[in-house]
Amino acid sequence: MKILLETSARHVHVSREVLDILYGEGYELTNKKDLSQPGQFACEERVAVIGPKNQFPSVSILGPCRPYTQVEISMSEARTLGITAPVRMSGDLEGSGACKLVGPKGEVELDKGVIIAKRHLHALPSEAEELGVKDGEIIKIKVETEERSLIFDDVIARVTESSGLAIHIDTDEANACGSVPGLMVEVVK
Repeated sequence: MKILLETSARHVHVSREVLDILYGEGYELTNKKDLSQPGQFACEERVAVIGPKNQFPSVSILGPCRPYTQVEISMSEARTLGITAPVRMSGDLEGSGACKLVGPKGEVELDKGVIIAKRHLHALPSEAEELGVKDGEIIKIKVETEERSLIFDDVIARVTESSGLAIHIDTDEANACGSVPGLMVEVVK
C-alpha cells in the first residue's frame, strides 16, 4: 500500500487561553486550508516565535484550539532559534523547549512546549490492519526519489478512529530525501 508523505512545516498549536492573549478575548481562528487529518486546518493567523538567538516572525497557527500550546519546528530551526527542543510525539511536552510567542494583541512566554515532532504514520484501524501495524509500533518507511532515496527508521504508528492516512516528517527530513508534494511511500518491516 502506498501512503502519502507529507512535510509538516513549522507551526503552532494554541490553547484557548493563549489564543485569547495573542489575538484578543474570544477571537476565533480563520480556516485557510483543511489539512489531511480530519477537523484540522491551517489558519490565516500567524505568530512570531522568538528564541534566545533568533526569531521566526510569521509562523502559522493550526486549528482548532487544543488543550495545550505546542510549537513544532525542525532540528535546524531549533538551532537557528537557540532552543533546545527534544524529538517528541505531539502532546508530550514535559521538559520540552521554551520560547516566546507574539501576536497582534499580546505575548506569551512558554516555559515548555517546543518540540521537534517525531516522524509518524496516521492510520485508521482498518488501514493499520492492512499495513500490518499496531498503534505505537515503531516502523520503517521506504522513500524512493530520483537522487535521495532512503529508509526512515523510528517512525511511530498512530492508529486512531479519526486519522487521515498519511506519514508526517519535518522539513529537515523532507530535504534529506528530496520529498516533493504528492510523493507516495511504503511501510517496510
